[in-house]
Amino acid sequence: MRAFLSGDHFKLGTFSTNCSSGMTVTKVDQRWDNSWENNLRLGRMLDDAGIDFMLPIARWIGYGGETDFHHNVLETMTWATALVASTRRITVFATMHAAANHPVVVAKQIATADHVGRGRIGLNIVAGWNRPEYEALGLTLPDDHETRYAYAQEWFDVIQKLWTSTERFDWEGRFFNLKGVLGAPRPVDGRPPIFNAAGSGQGRVFATDNADFLFTPAIDLERSVDEVREIREQAAAKGRKVGVLTFSHVCCRPTEAEARDYHEWYASQNADWEAVDNLIALQFANAQSFPHDLLALIRDRMAAGHGGYPLIGTPDQVADGIERLAAAGFAGSTLSFLDYAEEFPYFRDEVLPRLVARGLRPEPEAEVQAAE
Repeated sequence: MRAFLSGDHFKLGTFSTNCSSGMTVTKVDQRWDNSWENNLRLGRMLDDAGIDFMLPIARWIGYGGETDFHHNVLETMTWATALVASTRRITVFATMHAAANHPVVVAKQIATADHVGRGRIGLNIVAGWNRPEYEALGLTLPDDHETRYAYAQEWFDVIQKLWTSTERFDWEGRFFNLKGVLGAPRPVDGRPPIFNAAGSGQGRVFATDNADFLFTPAIDLERSVDEVREIREQAAAKGRKVGVLTFSHVCCRPTEAEARDYHEWYASQNADWEAVDNLIALQFANAQSFPHDLLALIRDRMAAGHGGYPLIGTPDQVADGIERLAAAGFAGSTLSFLDYAEEFPYFRDEVLPRLVARGLRPEPEAEVQAAE
């Protein structure tokens, strides 16, 4: 079994470091610079610290506002391949939009990267939701989720057949008509881990049919307890085990006052509110990743972490928040920071040991030995 899929510890990763400003919709100069040099420096730090994964966002146009949030984005397949070539243990995901990427090409790209990383590549599948991006690419976003996910299912079925077939085959489906295709090389150690984020009923069916981990926001943890249980039960009814992940935003300082003051400065006083409102409007119009009855309540969270669960305070308070996520049933969380490379070392030195002491993370030495 791949190292990423083994173990029952609370998984941690980073999210959106390939995108300008990361997950923080702010105008301050200290916001994340998504240069390749910064991603490489961060990736090696995460790798050395035993962090489980890095997850990018595939984005083609920005969200406007003063900063044009996410206008500068490193393409995820090349980014992920370069990172697994430059690290030793961490798993790196490529985020691929089904509608914008041909499955035969994606199957070979992922398999190639898997050989580069010796089994440390993952695939995050996006069925599609951002209408302006579809229009920028000359594509039409289907209005109904049924069609979006029917396309994504056939797309992934083609990829899986390419990953497992040893002989050429034809494919005649609703969306694809292929003649004499073969996937060689295949991934190095079975199917790479699969991520998917889904909020709609159709999306949850797709995720529990196909993914190893499903992402959903942790807005109200009491609500999350039921949601996580229902997702697990839905997967178990199909004979599958699907872990539920969420995403979080970290602002950690020696005192709570320092953390809250700094967070208020960049995430409220200097938020790019025009970009925040554009993002929320698109979510309302085209996606169901966030519960719509709660989306209007989390406008402030959108500025600091794209709607992620807030982990703001001292190292003990941040560790408490992660422990609450685990108690709600989440199998792990992504982490975002205002500036990942500058702020992660403090998290590494102060929060990670606390998580180890609470039994949420393995000892760093154990992680290294298991991966090598």
